[in-house]
Amino acid sequence: MDINRRTIVKYGLIVLLALFILVYPTQIYGFLMTILGVIMPLILGGILAYALNILVKRIEKHFFPNTKMKWLKKSKRAWVIVLSLIIIVLILAVVFRLVIPQFISAWTNLFKSVPAIFTDISDFAQKLNKNSVISEQINSMNVNWSSVQAKVMKYFTSSLTNVFSSSLELVTGFAKGIVNFILAFTFAIYILASKEKLGGQINRVSKAFMKEKHREKIKYFLNVTDNMFSSFIAGQVVEAFILGSLCAIGMWIFQFPYALPVGAFIGITALIPIIGAWLGGAVGFLLIAVESPLKAVLFIVFILVLQQIESNLIYPKVVGTSIGLPGIWVLAAITVGGGLAGIVGMLVGVPIFATAYTLLQHSVRGRLNSPKLEPDPTSEKD
Repeated sequence: MDINRRTIVKYGLIVLLALFILVYPTQIYGFLMTILGVIMPLILGGILAYALNILVKRIEKHFFPNTKMKWLKKSKRAWVIVLSLIIIVLILAVVFRLVIPQFISAWTNLFKSVPAIFTDISDFAQKLNKNSVISEQINSMNVNWSSVQAKVMKYFTSSLTNVFSSSLELVTGFAKGIVNFILAFTFAIYILASKEKLGGQINRVSKAFMKEKHREKIKYFLNVTDNMFSSFIAGQVVEAFILGSLCAIGMWIFQFPYALPVGAFIGITALIPIIGAWLGGAVGFLLIAVESPLKAVLFIVFILVLQQIESNLIYPKVVGTSIGLPGIWVLAAITVGGGLAGIVGMLVGVPIFATAYTLLQHSVRGRLNSPKLEPDPTSEKD
């Protein structure tokens, strides 16, 4: 009887919850978005800690592994975290040191040429004014210049108001982003510094509230997921390095300007699957266009060809090999992930697909090798 009561209560609560979701979907969605906004720095901190931990683990293996000094053993984790952050900051600093000065120099030269452009426009207008035929045609149109001036001033006034409000929103959003990043970064450092302690606490809680068979299944799932995501990130870094190197070498061969800065920047942006190279290519186009518009157009053709090679050959091969996923499924994961969730879907689609692929593969092997299964009659010899 107790079991029946528990069952009735359990399914009753499920029905009530389903009805509540159907009746108040908007309120529930708003509440969930509010909660998500509050805990977003913690989520970002966890993601950042996971990504940093890949580098931390590799450095930790070679950072005085057999030391007997107690002070070094106690502070080893802190030294490794600091060293990992220094490596990342140095890489970014070198790339931006190559790109930003060139970008500023190119656009400074462009702005220096602006007065000459206005001078040419002024000379052209004077020539038009001296041409009596054109002048008579302009005067015959009976244009109300006062009205035109008033409309132009009204347009610029409203535009300035919109620019001011947009700038205020941009500054507010930027300040909020900085605060969230600081919180996320701090949370990530705490996770890295005490990951063993956190793991032990989670393990004790799971032992207290879960059955052993469920714990083993969850542990197996998390191990496979961790392996796929860490391998994916490592493969993504290798692929980005290859793409950046190929871009720099190709630009040098075809004598495009800014080969090294643009190649390095494309290598960094290529950490974003598929579309990352386009972001770096846009910066390269702007840099080259200031110096030579024709070369900028040819650079776009070069990036198109390189992008096709990267998308269809390099990326599926390098990333697919790192996570054990065939190239065709890598392309499928990117297509489906991008269609469902845009850039975020492209970022997580491949490791999620690889996780599902590995779990399914292990499950199929386990079932085929199970003694409970009857032998396939088509495999028996006559």
